[in-house]
Amino acid sequence: MPAVSGQFDTWFRRYEPGPAGAVKLLALPHAGGSAPYFLPLARALGSELDVLCVQYPGRLDRHREPAATDLRDLADQVYKALVSAPAGPVVLFGHSMGAVLGYEIARRLEDSGGGELLGLIASGRRAPHRFREETVHLRDDDGMIAEIRELSGTEPGILDDEELLRMVLPALRADYRAVETYRPDAGTPPLAAPVTVLTGESDPRVSLDDARAWPELSR
Repeated sequence: MPAVSGQFDTWFRRYEPGPAGAVKLLALPHAGGSAPYFLPLARALGSELDVLCVQYPGRLDRHREPAATDLRDLADQVYKALVSAPAGPVVLFGHSMGAVLGYEIARRLEDSGGGELLGLIASGRRAPHRFREETVHLRDDDGMIAEIRELSGTEPGILDDEELLRMVLPALRADYRAVETYRPDAGTPPLAAPVTVLTGESDPRVSLDDARAWPELSR
């Protein structure tokens, strides 16, 4: 696929210059998250890997763009931006919603041969085929805030700043809608690339059984 002017820079933030020819590590944030969430990761690994932190539309410098509400559409856009750059080995690392998004991007990479996928690292999310009915995206603003408080993944200062919350909530709601309405395609062949799964011992949303189901999606 030919390079698309500006597409790569729109979607990816490179906080540390990786070594020439380094493996790309594509870091995909959680629902409501943005590229700077992975700044510590980029600083820790930038001397060995080319860490590309994904910036979803609808937040920070992309706040004027509508946030994606369909996870497959979002995967299509990230994939197209990724393959607009020179090909090379890549590892996908997604946290929470980003793990499911990473799975969909992995499928696109393998189906198209658009890059050398070395692996998918899925963090803090049950396997996509472990369906559970969730409707957080249908809650009112107070219900959304209660959810993110319970998950303890957001800085308290953001939750206490009403003006900042008003800016964050539309993108957060769109992200929850995207991941909660997502269903994987039935009968899809398993990935050829390996899957590594990370989960917290006391994660309130991911059981060990749900996490251990990820390898069913890989050969």
